[in-house]
Amino acid sequence: MATTTEQRNRATAGKKAAATRKRNATRRSQAAKQAAATRADAERTYVEALATQAERAVLIPVGAALVARDNVIEAAKGFQTRAGIERELKRFERRGNTARNRALREFKRTRTQIERELRQRRTQGTRLVKRNRRQVEQQVKRTRRDFERNATNLQTSAEKLVDRVQEQVTTPASA
Repeated sequence: MATTTEQRNRATAGKKAAATRKRNATRRSQAAKQAAATRADAERTYVEALATQAERAVLIPVGAALVARDNVIEAAKGFQTRAGIERELKRFERRGNTARNRALREFKRTRTQIERELRQRRTQGTRLVKRNRRQVEQQVKRTRRDFERNATNLQTSAEKLVDRVQEQVTTPASA
């Protein structure tokens, strides 16, 4: 009986191995087919990209020439009659007038800003000078006061010293 079970187990293992090999072979085959399709797409995409670039190289100058032609035709439309020419000249004049007025406004605005900044800086400079002058005057006043106080103290000390010396000079003579 042990032999039959072993044989059955071997047979089952063999079938499982065969099924696994078959699945793996199928997967490899499908992967190879997909890789071949991907390579074909890449080659086709590369050729299409080259064709698109070549087409663009031709179409861009043609399109630019057509746009330039349209602009010339559009510009010439207003100059076909005397009234059209006068109308276009008036339009140009208005546009120039508007541009000039805009430039003048910008110039005035800039000038005003510069003048304002100059006044602010001048005011700041004046304040700084006044503050520094005030501080220097206070320092000079304090120094003068200290000097006068020290001079007075020195004079008082000198007078006391002179009085003491005179006392000592006069005291030994009377003793």
